[in-house]
Amino acid sequence: MATWKKLLIALVASTVIGIIGLYAVIQSVKSSLPKLLTLEDYKPRLVTKVYDRNNKLIGEFLHEKRILLPYSQIPKNLINAFLAAEDDGFFEHGGVNYLAILRATIANIKAGHTVQGGSTITQQVAKTLVLANSEKTILRKVKEALMAQQMEDHFKKEEILYLYLNQIYFGQGAYGVATAAEVYFRKPVKDLT
Repeated sequence: MATWKKLLIALVASTVIGIIGLYAVIQSVKSSLPKLLTLEDYKPRLVTKVYDRNNKLIGEFLHEKRILLPYSQIPKNLINAFLAAEDDGFFEHGGVNYLAILRATIANIKAGHTVQGGSTITQQVAKTLVLANSEKTILRKVKEALMAQQMEDHFKKEEILYLYLNQIYFGQGAYGVATAAEVYFRKPVKDLT
């Protein structure tokens, strides 16, 4: 048998073994993922408000300052601003934007450090709500991507945006868009333009 035929057989065999190995690793990672939550399971930490007998606010207890806001009460312009800034292909992808990941990887390699992220909104929700882990490893990114794909299979896009816009941290102790509107603009989110 010619050398090139042996090389071709070796290449095909290694490719098949690599694909089988990759499949086994993905299945192993999938089986280790936490149970997917439902919208009813979403119980973020909220502010506990204390009122006197005249219904005057006298104190607040909080770990995370957050006002939970239904999706229907979030202004469309605010949603569009987040989509434009964070994930302009949100309604087109299935939880992972491979082109954005490739683009971010190339930019980060050129810069020699992290300058861009390639995570979608769904991946960010998976990271903050389900994985609750900020380690920067390839395994965590794989888990994040797999979890994002599962979320896309189980939730409507609007439900994912609801989770995202109520969960993300904006600094200054503000979690979610409703609290951020009050902290940064001193007005309710419905009044933002």
